[in-house]
Amino acid sequence: MNHYLDNFLSYLTVERGLSSHTLDGYGRDLARYLNFLERHRAELLSGVSPALILRFLAELAEKGLGARSRARSLAAVRMFHKFLLTEGYASENPASRVEIPRSLRPLPQTLAPAEVERLLSAPCGDDPLVRRDRTMLELLYATGLRVSELVGLRLCDLQLDVGYLSAFGKRSKQRIVPLGETALGELRLYLLHARPILDRSGTSPFLFLNRSGKGLTRQGFWKIIKRRATEARILKNITPHTLRHSFATHLLENGADLRSVQTMLGHADISTTQIYTHVTRERLKKIHEEFHPRG
Repeated sequence: MNHYLDNFLSYLTVERGLSSHTLDGYGRDLARYLNFLERHRAELLSGVSPALILRFLAELAEKGLGARSRARSLAAVRMFHKFLLTEGYASENPASRVEIPRSLRPLPQTLAPAEVERLLSAPCGDDPLVRRDRTMLELLYATGLRVSELVGLRLCDLQLDVGYLSAFGKRSKQRIVPLGETALGELRLYLLHARPILDRSGTSPFLFLNRSGKGLTRQGFWKIIKRRATEARILKNITPHTLRHSFATHLLENGADLRSVQTMLGHADISTTQIYTHVTRERLKKIHEEFHPRG
């Protein structure tokens, strides 16, 4: 079974161009799945049923894996079985008939508008690194970029004269993302007063740099947003994706249509974007319960 797993991971690397971080996640999830099949003496290519896959998910829950981890594991299993069918190793895909239960669909955590304001205001001052942090946070909330897209931005990706930037998302798909006036203003100030100081050699192509003049990493920005959230006294467990979730949720709450939000987020399938409609419905429900006399 490990032979098929190796072929699948090679396919994801070569054909799909997935990151090493994503590949590691798929590898761990599927190694756990193959171990489960081996313990239950199930043949990978012919002895797996939808019921067995559901039993696998139930076992993950019993072991204490959270809803998000179980949903990710199911996504990996579904893609793996689809690969086996497409490549002719198997005659059917048992995972295609397994739907993600609602209980496995965690709603993304978002910030309230007031919390966003506190976070964006946390980097205060004119120090180059402070200006950089403030610009990155503003840009992340204004565009809904993934953190990998944010740290990967290059100077040539900016089109400030028309208020857009080019983002390269999953599988190197390019999309054009509009900038708000606030983010545009912060970007111009950063480019004028901060970036030239950070890029002492004047040779880096990256937009956002660390104190050594090199491009920031995902981990580097992770530390930045954690520190700024602490300064803003936000108790939620904030990640870079929290601002992406907040971007999408606030757009929908203020009347944006789902297709436009899908395009700005770079989602290939609108069903991925639809989870934010659940977020807005949940928020309305909480407001009703809190403020209605008979809530």
